[in-house]
Amino acid sequence: MSILIPTAQGADSLHRDALTVLQPGFVGTTPPDWLRRHLAAGLGSVALFARNVTDQRQLSALTAALREENPDILVAIDEEGGDVTRLEAGSGSSWPGNLALGAIDDPALTRDVARELGRALAACGVNYNWAPSADVNSNPGNPVIGVRSFGADPELCARHTAAWVEGLQSAAVAACAKHFPGHGDTAVDSHLGLPVVDADVDLLHSRDLVPFKAAIQAGAKAVMTAHIVVPALDTDHPATLSRAVLHDLLRARPEDGGLGYDGLIVTDGIEMGAIADTYGTAEGTVLALAAGADAICVGGGLADEETVLHLQGAIVAAVRAGRIPEQRLAEAADRVRRLGAWARDGGADAGADRTEPDLAIGLRAARRALRVVRAPGQYCPPVTERPYVASFSPVANIAVGAETPWGVAGMLAARFPGTRAESFGPADAAPERLPALVAAVLAAAEDRRIVLVVRDVHRHAWMAAALEGLLAARPDAIVVEMGVPQAQPVGALHIATHGAARVCGLAAVEVLTGQPPALG
Repeated sequence: MSILIPTAQGADSLHRDALTVLQPGFVGTTPPDWLRRHLAAGLGSVALFARNVTDQRQLSALTAALREENPDILVAIDEEGGDVTRLEAGSGSSWPGNLALGAIDDPALTRDVARELGRALAACGVNYNWAPSADVNSNPGNPVIGVRSFGADPELCARHTAAWVEGLQSAAVAACAKHFPGHGDTAVDSHLGLPVVDADVDLLHSRDLVPFKAAIQAGAKAVMTAHIVVPALDTDHPATLSRAVLHDLLRARPEDGGLGYDGLIVTDGIEMGAIADTYGTAEGTVLALAAGADAICVGGGLADEETVLHLQGAIVAAVRAGRIPEQRLAEAADRVRRLGAWARDGGADAGADRTEPDLAIGLRAARRALRVVRAPGQYCPPVTERPYVASFSPVANIAVGAETPWGVAGMLAARFPGTRAESFGPADAAPERLPALVAAVLAAAEDRRIVLVVRDVHRHAWMAAALEGLLAARPDAIVVEMGVPQAQPVGALHIATHGAARVCGLAAVEVLTGQPPALG
C-alpha cells in the first residue's frame, strides 16, 4: 500500500499539526531520507538515543543536517547524566547523576553541573533534554528510578530540581522535568507494566508534587508525564492519558486547584509497555493529546517511518471524528513551535552562555558525593597491586540501557595490569549455587585484595547473600556500592558512590588506591 506524504508546501494544517506534535526517533548516525521529508512537512522534534551518537563531531553534523530541513527543530535527547547517558553511552558519563548531587546537597553545585552538561549538549546542537528526573524516590524498592532521583526527601528534591533546571536552561537547552505527577513510589517499571501509586491527594501534594512545583517556578520549558495510575486523581486512566492529571492538576490555574503550568507537556515513550500493551500506541497517542499532552515521545523502541505515519494518521482520524478538538491539536502544535523558536533564538530569555563546558566539574562533584565507611578496628591499606574484582550485576534498568559500562574493574585493570575481574548475576548466586560461587571467587582471588562491586544491594537478596558469604571468608574485602546505598555498610572499607557514572567510578578508584586516577 502506498501512502502519500504531504509536502511542506502542500500539507494542510491538520496533517502538519499532527506531525508537529510527534517526537520520533530513528536509527543511524545520519538523518534518513524519510526523516528529512517529514521535517520539511512540519515535524517539530526529533529524538536522539545512544544509537545516533558516536562522538561530538558526528553529533554536530547530524543536528546541523536536521536543521537544514527545519531551523526550528527541537532536537531532544535523554541525557540525565549519571547512569542515564546517551552522549557517553559507550564510556559512561562525565557527570554524576541526581542521587550523587542530592547526597552532596549543594544546589549551587547542582546548578553548575547542569550548566556544564547543557553547554556540552548545546555545543553539539542539542537544544532539548528530557531531564531532570523530579521524582521523589520514596519507595526503596523502586526498580526504575533509584539513583535517577535526587533522594527520598521532597524538599531536597525540589531545591535540586530547580537548580538543575536553571543550570541547564542557562545554556539554552530546554529542561523537561519528569515523570509527572511522580514515579518515585512505584514497584513496577513502566517500560514493562502499568504501575499504581496508591497515595491520597494530601500525600501527593506534600511529597510527589513538591519538586514539580519547584521546576515550574524555575521556568522549566517542558514537563514529561508518567505512565502510572494514581487512583486518587483518576481511577480509570494513567496520568499520561488523564485529563484530570494533565489539565485539572498540571495545567489549570492555582485558583482552580492546578499548578498553573503553561509550558510544553510531553508524554514518556508512548511505546512503553504501560501504554502500548494496555491501549496500543495509536490509541494512547490520541488519548494523550485529548487529555492535554502537547507532544508524543516515541522512538526508543519504534524508530521508523511507519510509526510516524501510523501515529500521524491516528491523530488526523481522531480530529476528523471529533475525538480530539481541532483547536486542542492546534494549541499543542503551537506550544511545540514556540519552544522551537525559543531554542532557535538561543534561549535569549535564559541568558544563554556559550562558553566551552568545564568537563572537570563532574569528577570534582563525584568526589564530594562519596561516602566512605571503614570497619572499626580494621586497617585497610590502599590497593597497590593487581586486585581481584567481582562485580554483581542486576538485570539492566531499561532506562539506563545495557550498553553503558559501569563499575571499577576496567579502571583498576588500566592501573594494575593483571587485575582479575569477573561479573556475576542472579542465576550465579541462586541459593543452590551460592556455595560454589563463594568457593570459586576465593580460589580465583588467591591472596589478592578483593574488591566487591554492587548496585542496589538492598533490592537484591541474592546479592546480599553473596556479599555475606564472601565477607565471612574474607573480612578484609572492600565493597563499592554504586547504586542507592540503602543497606548497612559492610566490608573492611565501604565506598558508596551514589551512582554508576564513569566519574563516580574514577572517584572510587582514587580512594581505593590512595591516589588520583589516570584520566588519559
